[in-house]
Amino acid sequence: MILCCGEAVIDMLPDTASGLGFMPHTGGAAVNTAIALGRLGVPAGYFGGLSTDLFGAQLAEALLASDVDLSKAARSARPTTLAFVQLTDGHARYAFYDENTAGRMLSPADLPDLGDVRALLFGGISLAQEPAGAAFATLCAADHGLPVMIDPNIRPDIIRDAPGFRPRLEALLRRADIIKLSDEDLAWLGLSAQNLLDRHDALILITKGADGVDLHSRAGQLHVPAAPALVVDTVGAGDTFNAGFLAGLSRAGLLCRNALRDSDPAALLPAIQLGTQAAAITVSRAGANPPWSHEL
Repeated sequence: MILCCGEAVIDMLPDTASGLGFMPHTGGAAVNTAIALGRLGVPAGYFGGLSTDLFGAQLAEALLASDVDLSKAARSARPTTLAFVQLTDGHARYAFYDENTAGRMLSPADLPDLGDVRALLFGGISLAQEPAGAAFATLCAADHGLPVMIDPNIRPDIIRDAPGFRPRLEALLRRADIIKLSDEDLAWLGLSAQNLLDRHDALILITKGADGVDLHSRAGQLHVPAAPALVVDTVGAGDTFNAGFLAGLSRAGLLCRNALRDSDPAALLPAIQLGTQAAAITVSRAGANPPWSHEL
């Protein structure tokens, strides 16, 4: 399975029908990617802190309904993280409520066995929080020999200690075989794609919304246009892209460390296109609602 590691969140989206209040939707970067992978027919699992409260039950039900394995999730009675979403022209801004939640209080003692895992994805706000961030960093750094994808999904307003987070993020990126950043993430890091490529022996993917995706690797560069879409909102778009890309690599037999480093950019094109096609469907409907394989 591909194990998706990160926070489980309830996105509180504005109730556009009534104009009053918020509606709870399944969310969290790793949860969204795991659900998208499951819907694309790729064996997927979720690892992170998952509450046993009513919102945690909603998250677990959504994951299981998309064929995601929860055997490695760390269950606890702590509350679920809530993310209230403000939408402006379809683009999302978040206010997170996560003190002492099941996701944030994940610790290195909760780390799972990786015997049936063939690749790892890390991402989301949990990388910048304690003690969860330390747990994910420990798992990423372990000598497991598995390919690793990192999508930091940087939210500057919730990174309380940016000087302390930057070295951790650098260590995570150093371990990565695939680094996916939005153009906003790249600006926050103060780096160019070439800077990243010079520092890290990895595939670099830069997503640029309607302007598509740029791939940078030792073997060359590639630009892939975005798939046409009528945007309702962008919630979960990047997470769905990650799932589509990983699913494409898996189908092509490229989801291993040596194959990733040696691949010609053209060989990666179908995986990138699958990611953009899946993301285009996600942005065409409210919330993080990735497509099933029959919708592509």
